[in-house]
Amino acid sequence: MLGSIAGPHDVKRLTAEELPRLAGEIRDLLVDSCARFGGHLGPNLGVVELTIALHRVFDSPRDPIVWDTGHQSYVHKVLTGRAGGFAALKQEGGLSGYPSQAESEHDFVENSHASTALSYADGLAKAFKLRGERDRTAVAVIGDGALTGGMAWEALNNIAAVKDLPVVIVVNDNGRSYSPTIGGLASHLSSLRVNRRYEDFLGYVKDKIGNVPVLYDALHGMKKGVKDVLAPQAMFEDLGLKYVGPIDGHDEQAMEAALRKARGFRGPVIVHALTQKGRGYSPAENHDEDQFHSPGAFDRATGAEKPKGRIWTNVFSEELVRLGKEREDLVAITAAMLHPTGLNAFAEHFPERIYDVGIAEQHALTSAAGLALGGLHPVVAVYATFLNRAFDQLLMDVALHRLPVTVVLDRAGVTGDDGASHNGMWDLSILQVVPGLRIAVPRDGDRLTELLREAVEVTDGPTVLRFPKGPVAEPVEAVGKLGEMDVLLTPAAEPDVLLVGVGPMAQVCLDAARLLDAQGIAATVVDPRWVKPLDEALAPAAAVHKLVAVVEDNGRVGGVGDAVARLLRDADVDVPVRTFGIPQEFLDHAKRAAILGRVGLTGQDLARRITEAVARRTSSAAEPVRP
Repeated sequence: MLGSIAGPHDVKRLTAEELPRLAGEIRDLLVDSCARFGGHLGPNLGVVELTIALHRVFDSPRDPIVWDTGHQSYVHKVLTGRAGGFAALKQEGGLSGYPSQAESEHDFVENSHASTALSYADGLAKAFKLRGERDRTAVAVIGDGALTGGMAWEALNNIAAVKDLPVVIVVNDNGRSYSPTIGGLASHLSSLRVNRRYEDFLGYVKDKIGNVPVLYDALHGMKKGVKDVLAPQAMFEDLGLKYVGPIDGHDEQAMEAALRKARGFRGPVIVHALTQKGRGYSPAENHDEDQFHSPGAFDRATGAEKPKGRIWTNVFSEELVRLGKEREDLVAITAAMLHPTGLNAFAEHFPERIYDVGIAEQHALTSAAGLALGGLHPVVAVYATFLNRAFDQLLMDVALHRLPVTVVLDRAGVTGDDGASHNGMWDLSILQVVPGLRIAVPRDGDRLTELLREAVEVTDGPTVLRFPKGPVAEPVEAVGKLGEMDVLLTPAAEPDVLLVGVGPMAQVCLDAARLLDAQGIAATVVDPRWVKPLDEALAPAAAVHKLVAVVEDNGRVGGVGDAVARLLRDADVDVPVRTFGIPQEFLDHAKRAAILGRVGLTGQDLARRITEAVARRTSSAAEPVRP
């Protein structure tokens, strides 16, 4: 049946009897594709019927459907004619794991950072209203923990203020985000999932005495009181939002009926759908950790994931537990990513010293500030791309007060197949402006444990530790020290080039240095370890070289390379600086190694470009000065 689905119009023409077969084929496709390449399997298995109902009721793309978070959009991709693309899901040149405007007009926004869809929908609906497009509806699907983000509630407040705003909000309530959803709101939604007495009561009254209008109206007037006792749905209605539900999100016909009512209301409506993450694939349904939220490649028959080997996150996780045993003041914070950031081990050992704040990075940083003010040392672990969301809190709530908070950034630099929004390529630039902040970048696992220990010893300001996604690098031992920096290679001949390798890029610099040596160019390689503030010993070291090259897994603008150039200028060291990093652009998804090769961050590329730079400088110096 999937072969006949070229777009939503084909979904609309199917009979109700054909839809279960379509749902089954979609689940088979999702499991097969994610088994080969990995992907967000659990969330998408849970929204199959819900997504079918959306495309039968609304007219995408005229009625834009915005997904929050975007990892729930696989079924949407299938129903908008992209089933064939799942043969290369998340592979270079294949389908993105998130909505992509380049793929389809049905992907209105490329959102993969949570809690944004309601703001998009608010703006879209207001635009439709102002333009007189009364037949258009903005649809926001929010769930998988995204309602724990404060931005979603800011948007709800504004949406509710415009009574005729054409917005339908589908709350995909699966009780989980990356792991069990945490917080008071989650508990409130859970009570709705297990208590339907109010809906049953009103249905009974309407069926039995609906022909007695006065009596029915009087009982209906008791709605708020009954609801508060039996099913506390008032939090939405108190905002002024029409509420429909809860609905079984796997009953396609019930979902259709609820969505048609919501669309016909022509004002803000919340449709509360109860779904099961991992639905229809038993290994996912029975996976306690996260219902196969985002597994790597796995065996389809058993669900067993293929071994990933030892990754950077494992090293951090193990060392934090060791530190926790040594220091009772150490606490940890996660933003709904306990397992992905490696904090689960700390939670097992110290359950009273771990805080999961939900998808709320801003709150995480300011809460960490409060913990530090109270005499503790918080370690906040997030993906590097998500720190962008909490910059103001790190700047004004933590750094301004010179508080000892350690922020650990997993998946820093190029992450690859998760797409443009997940590359952690901004932190070394945006954090340069934060006064009193120290940034450490380990080149291997041994340095990670070393620098984490140094970071949590800092008492007069915040620290940041960043490391990439994937297998941990083999240890690279220092051959000497330059101030507090590690010297990794010293040439036998008079040095020509000083290579500054930031974190994992130190190995790339070593590779380049060996190739440069074959060209008769002698290179010194240093690893700064701490890139903010830079060690002042770097300036006199640079002065005895002809060229300085800084290599970092971060955007070139405002990063470590620019900081090195500024350090040398301030020290009156007149040596040219070349910066090598990620171009300041959004990168298409591909494997990390492929992207690094594409942007020239390999030993061979560096050696070639540095050879050319040295040749130009030598040639220029050899030219006679003309009168």
